Amino acid sequence: MLAYVEEGKLISVAGNPDNPYTRGNLCRKVAHYEERVYSPDRLHYPMRRVGKRGEGRFERISWEEAIEEIATRWKATIAESGAEAILPYSYAGTMGVVSMSACDGRLWNRMGASRLLRTICSAAAEAGYGYVNGWSGGIDPEDFANSKFILVWGTNLSSTNVHLMPYLKEAQAKGATVVVIDPFRTRTANSADWFIQPKPGTDGALALGMAHIIFSEGLHDEAWLEAYSVGWREFRERCAEYPPERVAEITGLAQDEIVTLARRYATESPAAIRLGYGLSRTANGGSMIRAIACLPGVIGAWGKQGGGLLLSTSAHFPLNRPAISRPELRPAEGEPSCTDFGRTEPRAINMNEIGKALMEAQDPPIRAIYVYNSNPLAVAPNSNLVKQGFEREDLFVVVHEQMMTDTARYADILLPATTHLEHLDLMRAYGHLYLNLCVPAIEPLGESRPNIEVMNALAKAMGYTDSAFDETAEEIIRAALNSDHPYMEGITYETLQEHGFAKLRTQSDPFIPFQEGRGFRTPSGKVEFASKQAERDGYDLLPNYTPPAESAAVDPELAQDFPINLLSPAAHHFLNSTFSNLDSLKKSERAPRIWLNTADAEARGVAEGDWVRVWNRRGAVQLQAMVGDKVKAGVAWSPSLWWHTDSPEGGNVNALTSDRLTDMGGGSTFHTNLVQVALL
Repeated sequence: MLAYVEEGKLISVAGNPDNPYTRGNLCRKVAHYEERVYSPDRLHYPMRRVGKRGEGRFERISWEEAIEEIATRWKATIAESGAEAILPYSYAGTMGVVSMSACDGRLWNRMGASRLLRTICSAAAEAGYGYVNGWSGGIDPEDFANSKFILVWGTNLSSTNVHLMPYLKEAQAKGATVVVIDPFRTRTANSADWFIQPKPGTDGALALGMAHIIFSEGLHDEAWLEAYSVGWREFRERCAEYPPERVAEITGLAQDEIVTLARRYATESPAAIRLGYGLSRTANGGSMIRAIACLPGVIGAWGKQGGGLLLSTSAHFPLNRPAISRPELRPAEGEPSCTDFGRTEPRAINMNEIGKALMEAQDPPIRAIYVYNSNPLAVAPNSNLVKQGFEREDLFVVVHEQMMTDTARYADILLPATTHLEHLDLMRAYGHLYLNLCVPAIEPLGESRPNIEVMNALAKAMGYTDSAFDETAEEIIRAALNSDHPYMEGITYETLQEHGFAKLRTQSDPFIPFQEGRGFRTPSGKVEFASKQAERDGYDLLPNYTPPAESAAVDPELAQDFPINLLSPAAHHFLNSTFSNLDSLKKSERAPRIWLNTADAEARGVAEGDWVRVWNRRGAVQLQAMVGDKVKAGVAWSPSLWWHTDSPEGGNVNALTSDRLTDMGGGSTFHTNLVQVALL
């Protein structure tokens, strides 16, 4: 991103035309980032709560007062209950190596605070994919231009990965077929050659059914499987349990559609899959990803130009991770820590269960929470329970934030944070292979400070004298780049300063991983259709399909009361709850909305534009109805996330979502969510 500044003020932003991947394009979310920097909701100085929690009434204080008060409260908490009574809560609001990766480790490691399992986004997908291919990264997104048959599976690229779209269009121009598999007819589906619409949570059955057809018709690459995989014959037997007629019944697809998809995927080589995290956010999400991750191995697509699968590129970045997070800072024996509770390391709290963690009995109870890079009252599931937790008067809440968010209103101490245009950081990616140096374009607004400066100050106030808490952002970045991996050859702080970005020095461009079957980070070093590791972890040796926990197949009584499966993926103009307060983007999103199938709407007397009540046993929200055939009967779709202050009932769709965890990885289950809908 390029920033245009006049007399110290940000005027506008633009894409960098010199970046080969983004090609000078910005997504709609950040195209007017100056609106975010100068938002009326922006926080400018530290404050202390003077009203009731949630009222948003504060008084201004100095940074010195804020740091001293936080440290005093934390010291008292540690003395009375141990360091595990303090919980950091964060995710990816600011994604840099410094602002995210370093800050998620250093201070909390030194303190011995409760560990946060940051699993809300990708954990289930990483677990399922990892059992098959190891957490090995995926193909270079630029290589999709060389594919002949592309499956865009469970991801709306036009809204969430817009920079990949030109490569798909380039492939289409050369004769490739793009297939979108999604329960909702997305913007991406509208640009595809073929749209396939399975029932939510059934993608795993579709993948196993495809593999069955490929095996049964002899379309698999047996030579590749023999050389570079484990358990493929056992997997073939498992797939035989998923003939087209069974898969059609499970998925709601036509048998000939399933057969044609499998045949074309196997024969129109090279074939590639762009797999999204979204479909993993179901109760059976890890299993679904695991099944889909098997398909490239079945046809021997790995290691070929234009072939394979991309879930994430993040595993390809060989940064010096210990230098970033500093795990050696964890308390030594004898210091106040988890040892008081019989544990060898601090307890872990799953971020999806933050409501439970705050409201249910814990040993020790959570008495203090420090929120940064996140807005849990808006983004965490089962938000009514989360809200109850933050309403506890005995909970000491510190929020370091750019805006007066839903969560910020509940803070005891509220600290102003810089935006990424106001601090130095290093950005790695999960959708491409470039490192980017983020340099400040303007001075921090008001008294706002970056995460690392605040945490270093808090560490010193706590009496921690470790040299790590003297390190600047530049020093952390230099340490992160200090890697002897060949991908990092020639990439230094100075080269990033000069060019702004650098692509990993892979052996080919575009990068083609797993050539000759090398590089799979599984125990065997091969693709594992049968995974002993999965079996040791308590899962099936082989991929399998199980229906979603909230479904007619599993809980028919629940499905009778709440017959509609609500999906709540990312909105086109918002990034979770980031940007949801900007007037221009809210105008584009129009209102908190829900898409209903015509049959479901007519049965409830609902017309286009009507406001409806959507509810289940966890909560209720009011949404504006959109009616048509973009979803099948029994499915609804509500793009997220709106702030509570913009909702008629003071909440958002996460009042409905469950804090149940996924089958693998402890991930979120936002899309396993049965609801009922009625006209207001």
